[in-house]
Formats: sequence, C-alpha cells, structure tokens
Amino acid sequence: MDAAHDHIDAHGFRANVGIVILNEDRQVFLGGRARMRGWQFPQGGIRHGERAEDALYRELAEEVGLGAGDVELLGQTSGWLRYRLPSQFVRRNSEPLCIGQKQRWFLLRLTAAESALRFDATDQPAEFDRWRWAGWWDAVREVIWFKRRVYTRALHELGVHAFPDGLPPYPDWWPAQAGGRSLPPTP
Repeated sequence: MDAAHDHIDAHGFRANVGIVILNEDRQVFLGGRARMRGWQFPQGGIRHGERAEDALYRELAEEVGLGAGDVELLGQTSGWLRYRLPSQFVRRNSEPLCIGQKQRWFLLRLTAAESALRFDATDQPAEFDRWRWAGWWDAVREVIWFKRRVYTRALHELGVHAFPDGLPPYPDWWPAQAGGRSLPPTP
C-alpha cells in the first residue's frame, strides 16, 4: 500500500481494483503471494485522480506483466465491493487510517500466450512468485479468509460474462469455505 498515492475515502476504505483473468478454458488465474502461502487474484490501489479502468491496466502490467493488448475486457462489477481488514492487519500508525478496501472488479480474457505472464515487469517487489489456472470457484477457498465474501460476490456478479448459460455448480466444499455463510441463490 502506498498511502501517499492511493485514495483512502473518509470512511477509511482504500479504493482498489480486483482483476479476474480468464483463459480459453474459462479457468481463472491465481497468483501465489510472494514469500507467502496464499493465493489470490491480482489487485491494487487506485491513485488519487486515477480512473478505475486506468488503475486496472496499470496494476495488470505491474503485477502480471500484461498490457491492454494482451487481454479483452469482458465485464466489471456495477459498484464497489468492500471488505474490512481484521484488526491485526490495520496499520494504526498510518495516515489516513485504512480499515479495509473498496474494490471495483474486472473480468478479462487472456488473448496473449501464457508466456506473456511475468512478475518482473516493474522495479517494485513482485506481488506473486508463482501462478496457476484454477476452477471458477477455487479462489474463494484459496484466498485469505477475510476476502472470501468479496471474492464470492465478485465471481457471482462477473460470472454472467464468463458463463452466459449459467454459473458452474458449487463445489462440495462451498458451504464451509464461502465465508461461513449460506449459499447465494442457485446459479
């Protein structure tokens, strides 16, 4: 997080983009967090005065080395999806205080070869050090627990663009892993 450039609203939520990259088999890109165990979708902050779509392409280049010509924009969430950070992750000495993220999510189809994916496209420390393709719902189980609800909401909203004939069935693990909540409406 770069508090000097990122936009944090009056309620303490950092404006952010979330990126779901789809391959031709309708599997999603999951990045393995560098020097950590977790997996997640690419995401990053929206800077002051930056449009969400501009942040999308900047973060796409920074985190996975792709440009606008390497993907096709399929859809985006209609509004902000929010999550709060657990108290142990809130940096209380930062100004302004960030208590969570509000995210605009985008669904992209990879049109370039997989070899275009790279983690050394910027001088910033790499966000990911490995990656894999996964099933549509798998990210909900793989992401850190406090992001599961927002991942569920993003995948439901974006799913109509990836699966116009109906979302894939929920996996057997869904009730236990999807944020500890009951199933959303049947796709």
